[in-house]
Amino acid sequence: MKKLSLIHSAYIVFLKDLHVEFRSRYAVNAIFLFAITTLTAISFSMGPIRLRSEILAPLLWIILFFSSMSGLAHIFVREEEQQTADTLRLLTSPNVVFLGKWFFNMVLLFSLEILIVPVFLAMMGAVVGSPGPFIVVIFIGSLGLASVATLIAAIISQASAKGALFAVLAFPISLPVLISGIHGTQLSMNGGTFSEGMPDLQVLFSFSIVILTLSLLLFEFIWRK
Repeated sequence: MKKLSLIHSAYIVFLKDLHVEFRSRYAVNAIFLFAITTLTAISFSMGPIRLRSEILAPLLWIILFFSSMSGLAHIFVREEEQQTADTLRLLTSPNVVFLGKWFFNMVLLFSLEILIVPVFLAMMGAVVGSPGPFIVVIFIGSLGLASVATLIAAIISQASAKGALFAVLAFPISLPVLISGIHGTQLSMNGGTFSEGMPDLQVLFSFSIVILTLSLLLFEFIWRK
């Protein structure tokens, strides 16, 4: 019953953030404009050259990482700017706040990938030999990115140089996701099977679980400080 109450309360926080985002569209515009601009610049600079998977996989994850970093931090920054953070602290528990905002970042990141990944593959002329492993790598990697982004966003929400700090702090923590995601994506583009990509999937899944668990344990200290 307590778990159901926690999930329900987190869902309410998620709906609140979704409603606010629909009104301002700050994070959505930042993420999608950055992704489209970067993708267009890369496409035009490459011209008709067909790139190998060793180059395409890093390019895809660079676009996903920096696009998500351009907008996901706003989830906590907005609370501080609009002076609603103290109200959330009074009304609900830290874990409810974190889960609600983590879920919002997940939805935002998946929405980005649903649009950007097919456009990237089409514009770059990339062929995915194994679609199943490719989708699973992107999905599990997104769990890790969203978890890192949500935790770092809470840490830097009260800093003065929010935008610069967010990317600087998030990048080293996200390295396991980026390295395994790039390798797994490259392998799936070359037709690798699930068994061949299992080491990368295990790293991505383990990292996502660990960072999410640590976030839930540490978030109360960060949020109440």
